[in-house]
Amino acid sequence: MVAMKVLFIGGTGNISSAASELASTRGMDVTLLNRGQSRRAPADGVEVLRADISDATAVDAALAGREFDVVVDMIAFTPDQVQRDIDRFEGRTGQYVFISSASAYQKPVAHLPITESTPLRNPYWQYSRDKIACEDLLTRAYRDRAFPVTVLRPSHTYDKWTIPAFGGWTAIDRIRRGEEIIVHGDGTSLWTLTHASDFAVGFVGLLGNSLAYGDTFQITSDFVYTWNEIYSILGRAAGAEPKLRYATSAAIERAAPERAGQLTGDMAHSVVFDNTKIRRVVPDFNPTVALHHAANELISWHDAHSELQRLDPGLNALFNELIG
Repeated sequence: MVAMKVLFIGGTGNISSAASELASTRGMDVTLLNRGQSRRAPADGVEVLRADISDATAVDAALAGREFDVVVDMIAFTPDQVQRDIDRFEGRTGQYVFISSASAYQKPVAHLPITESTPLRNPYWQYSRDKIACEDLLTRAYRDRAFPVTVLRPSHTYDKWTIPAFGGWTAIDRIRRGEEIIVHGDGTSLWTLTHASDFAVGFVGLLGNSLAYGDTFQITSDFVYTWNEIYSILGRAAGAEPKLRYATSAAIERAAPERAGQLTGDMAHSVVFDNTKIRRVVPDFNPTVALHHAANELISWHDAHSELQRLDPGLNALFNELIG
């Protein structure tokens, strides 16, 4: 049997690292196309091609006319980037997988749980509106020309390389030093966290799967927490109980306009997802990694890698301003 050829554009983020490793483990012929600047090493047996996807000449040289059964773009965020992929890969791949975002669902959410049929509308966050526009473009390409697209909508996905909380390592550092951290709202809104290893099972199960062509799938876990619980779990793993100070999402975004929409368009809302659809198409999808299982590993991993302990002076200043 000839191995399925899968190209990941990007391939070294928390989603794509887990997915490309699992795909390779399952016998797929996996190639990554990226600039080679990530700290994460690719999985054994994975081919890496060096090129910046925005440099058409370099990409042409790297791919050298090759065709793939599946192309996954992990770093397409705007319609012009998606159109670039359509122009390049139409007729050269059996499936194109676009990574959208669960933040594209209507805000505020009209009802829970969220399903793939929940309307897309986010008037608060440009990132989400761009993802919606990308989906619209791909839907037209599928309907008009049968472009073989599959759209995935992950929510908040993490692994040991990433701190799944507003503030990242800066928040962990403050917790350890006994400093207060800012939490939006009153910390009781519901938030779904998905470990990348769980996401990868659903993801890889859709590669080359004819049931996924022309369709959309959200892939999240069933582990739901309040933000108070998230910080408490991370704090315990870091060896200290967090001191929480609350502020409205609007107040935080006024003080940090560069983060406009990140809270009001996503994290401030309760999000709970119905994963019936992905389970029906990928029966082995069954998330098992809860945050209280993963927290010790991710804190220990950061403690062992000083280069990951990046502090954000601007975020520290923001927290101090809001506390003050």
